[in-house]
Amino acid sequence: MTTSTRGTSKVPAVLVLEDGRVFRGRAYGAVGETFGEAVFSTGMTGYQETLTDPSYDRQIVVATAPQIGNTGWNDEDDESSRIWVSGYVVRDPARIPSNWRARRSLDDELVAQNIVGISGIDTRALTRHLRERGSMRSGIFSGETLPADAELVGKVQSQPQMKGASLYEEVATKEAYVVPAVGEKKFTVAAIDLGIKGMTPHRMAERGIEVHVLPATATADDVYAVAPDGVFFSNGPGDPATAEGPVALMTAVLERGTPLFGICFGNQILGRALGFGTYKLKYGHRGINQPVQDRTTGKVEVTAHNHGFAVDAPLDRVSETPFGRAEVSHVCLNDQVVEGLQLLDRPAFSVQYHPEAAAGPHDAAYLFDRFVSLMEGQRA
Repeated sequence: MTTSTRGTSKVPAVLVLEDGRVFRGRAYGAVGETFGEAVFSTGMTGYQETLTDPSYDRQIVVATAPQIGNTGWNDEDDESSRIWVSGYVVRDPARIPSNWRARRSLDDELVAQNIVGISGIDTRALTRHLRERGSMRSGIFSGETLPADAELVGKVQSQPQMKGASLYEEVATKEAYVVPAVGEKKFTVAAIDLGIKGMTPHRMAERGIEVHVLPATATADDVYAVAPDGVFFSNGPGDPATAEGPVALMTAVLERGTPLFGICFGNQILGRALGFGTYKLKYGHRGINQPVQDRTTGKVEVTAHNHGFAVDAPLDRVSETPFGRAEVSHVCLNDQVVEGLQLLDRPAFSVQYHPEAAAGPHDAAYLFDRFVSLMEGQRA
């Protein structure tokens, strides 16, 4: 991504899709050019958490909510150390932020972090286009003078596809660190950072868990050096078919029988470790209003999602795997996509969505308690 000076509402900008569709608007954030996979997020709130979610690495996020930026930008809600989206697309940016926690505007933060965006386009038409034709490579270009559309389409088409992209090491921590338990320490968990959000270890810490966050390149020796009561695999970006290292590590954890919990990318890694395949969704699930049924209880939850890939596992039967019986524990009610897995003969489970609720509803917070219960059972 290259950027130059700050954008204003008067600076022309275009969003170019790889199939040749062009949307014209105004610069929002930094001025310049950026590339990424165009995806849409249906969340009405929580744009700060979305923008700082490492799972959005190399993606241009389209906000389906018509007005964005009302609450500005604060210093508390970041899910990582930086904005990870490649670009941001909004229809109507708020002129003035209005929230007691705001420290600056969203536009100011996009400029400060050199994130190229575009505003003033018909995001409803864009979302419908992506729903019909699928997420695709795209580019945002802004400046007083822009090349011809054909040249910009060619630039977009020269970019790499998301399928086959190995990105989790790009976003993961390079050094291990510890998030201490809140109150009395009850358990130790080794958390493999594949693009972890800051709220995730915090939710575990609230339950008396000391969380050792380890790099994506961690080995089994690294994991067991912290004497974990459980192992956690985080969310993250890219194609899970490229994640040979994390799959090998999860296989080693399953062989040891250590309680295991994975979310999002971690769910896909568990699927691969159990022998299931993964595939790219047409346009993915992104937002904080996705209905998922927990098949173990029958309860329907409103959940937060951010994934473009899914596990290919049978919904209608229990599967035999190298680690015993496994079943699909959660399913998306919109399209029957696998949203969770659980082993019946070992203490391991995963979900495809984000139970840490940053941003999002709290319906799935019980999953952290389920992880605690697995560790309690193992200890007993």
